Amino acid sequence: MKQRRLQNRPTTGLHGTLTVPGDKSISHRGLILGAISTGTTRLTHFLPAADCLSTLNALRALGVPIKRQGTTVTITGRGLTGLRPPHQALDLGNAGTATRLLAGLLAGQPFDTQLVGDGSLSRRPMDRVRTPLATMGATLELTGNHLPLWVRGRRLTGTTVHLKVASAQVKSAVILAALQATGPSTIVEKLPTRDHTERLVNAFGGQVVMALDRRTITVALHPTLRGQNLTIPGDLSSAAFFITAASIVPGSRVTLKNVGLNQTRTGILSVLRRMGGKISVHHHGQVGEPLGDVTVTAAPLRPLTLTANDIQRSSTSCHWWPY
Repeated sequence: MKQRRLQNRPTTGLHGTLTVPGDKSISHRGLILGAISTGTTRLTHFLPAADCLSTLNALRALGVPIKRQGTTVTITGRGLTGLRPPHQALDLGNAGTATRLLAGLLAGQPFDTQLVGDGSLSRRPMDRVRTPLATMGATLELTGNHLPLWVRGRRLTGTTVHLKVASAQVKSAVILAALQATGPSTIVEKLPTRDHTERLVNAFGGQVVMALDRRTITVALHPTLRGQNLTIPGDLSSAAFFITAASIVPGSRVTLKNVGLNQTRTGILSVLRRMGGKISVHHHGQVGEPLGDVTVTAAPLRPLTLTANDIQRSSTSCHWWPY
């Protein structure tokens, strides 16, 4: 038998330019804000994953005209007061983001809505969103602490809401409720969380002001939101695998195009740079969310000690922190 020598490492490294799928969190939020805006919103590089399609279908059931062709979505906005009662319960599948954000939006509508989901979603805690919304006068009825959830829409009151759970989803639910309240609202977080909703509300014409401590935000009432052309950035969580591989495989040079560069998500880039990684970023202009091209060149890395702050700002951690 002829013997062959096995190489224990690549001889040329990883090379190329690629685009990762659109960011899930921003796809959800772009759909919702387009639905409650006036005029047309066009989302490009939308993530057509099951969770995001659950949001899309729920908004259609609420009377929002939405067309999708691949990763391009066109939304004819209904405005804050133009949603219609659905004919049946909104089935959100396994979409936790959709459930919590829509709970906040529907809490201020003049009709009742039932939210249901699959077995996995029905086991997730929902009291964390019911409690802060109740501070504003919302009525949400749960089966214990879980779905199904009845949202009894009513007029909400602007107030100060202290969030007991560090959760970008819960904060976003309160923001969507606050847009419909009778007065301005202040939201105080335990820890700073991702600010996708704040950025996008402002991009669509709302007014969400963040204090210097990045834990306190103020939401103005009844804004006139207007449709936007929004490019969904590439998901940095998905890009993280390629960024890491290019950093550690000798001889590599990889560029990822149009990746989201929100500072609450870029912890992996900061960590790799501190380890000696060679990473360059070219920023692009964008509505709402920052994005750009990330080029990674292989380099010897040195060890370091990670802190809780590093984990909080890591893109890959955003699947669990802060939910």
